[in-house]
Amino acid sequence: MRERLVWKLLSINIPVIGAVILMVWLAIDYLAADYFMFLMERYRISPTEVQGMFLDAVHRYLIWASLGALVLAAGLGFLLTRKVLRPLSQMTEVSRQIAAGDYGARVRVASQDEIGRLGNAFNDMADSLERVELMRKRIVADVAHELRTPLTNMRGYLEGLRDGVVPVDAKILDILQNESMRMVKLVEDLLELARADAAKAHLRREEVSVNELLAQVLELTGTQFRARNIEIERDFSKLDLHLKADRDKLLQALRNLTDNACKYTPRGGHVRVRSERVADGILVTFANTGEGIAEQDLPHIFERFYRTEKSRSRDLGGAGIGLSIVKHLVEAHGGRVGAESPPGETRIWLLLPT
Repeated sequence: MRERLVWKLLSINIPVIGAVILMVWLAIDYLAADYFMFLMERYRISPTEVQGMFLDAVHRYLIWASLGALVLAAGLGFLLTRKVLRPLSQMTEVSRQIAAGDYGARVRVASQDEIGRLGNAFNDMADSLERVELMRKRIVADVAHELRTPLTNMRGYLEGLRDGVVPVDAKILDILQNESMRMVKLVEDLLELARADAAKAHLRREEVSVNELLAQVLELTGTQFRARNIEIERDFSKLDLHLKADRDKLLQALRNLTDNACKYTPRGGHVRVRSERVADGILVTFANTGEGIAEQDLPHIFERFYRTEKSRSRDLGGAGIGLSIVKHLVEAHGGRVGAESPPGETRIWLLLPT
């Protein structure tokens, strides 16, 4: 491909060179010849034989000069064009390596022209593909790890039931049901995460009130908070907090944050839900009492399957997907999420543009 492109680029110059030669040739034949005839007549010299010799000599030198110019232009053009197109051949080779599974291959960029910018864009694309591949491998490993424990437990109990070692009673059936529901919940979370990934392209925006959605979510989850004797403080702004958003997806994000606050607040604790208008949009904050999150864990809590050792344990039934779903849904609306954890408290916030 590179060689064909080189010849195509060189062939562009050939008509230009030919046109220049033709113009020079015609200029000599008409302008220089007429001027030569004028001089011959002025000095009373017979122009016929001398003019023929003059034109023959000029044409001969012009042909040799043209051939030399063509050879020089073709040689220099070939070398320069091949140098310019070298990154394209590197991209071809790197593309083959990436297609073969080597996502670490990159193009060497030695200039900042159009080809250099293309090389940088190609490397950015390769970086994205490498991150996606690493994420895919990690998700597969995490899902396998999450499913292994309940499947192993169910297999052990079922083998015990089959061999008569474990008696059939309500307690064993409850354990098996809980393990099966745990797997169902994981699969449902994965489906929600996949929908959240594609949310940006499927938003059905309408006028919604953030305070109304918050009140709706807290009303739906009020039983869970009361069962754990958790006090809820509503600190809603009295300003207009309307925006254009997908009601269902925003409601899901708020529901996940509410469930997260309820799940990781100790019994008898306190949860404060705050909404306010700020310079960048509408800020919603869920603050709950508890042990908090270690500083080194804060930047990672919105990653898939990430859990801290204390507050994200399997004993609480979480797979580390809920906050990742929140992040994807909020970013699909053009917003941002974040977390802070001063001593004895955890604050998770989302900022939605208006």
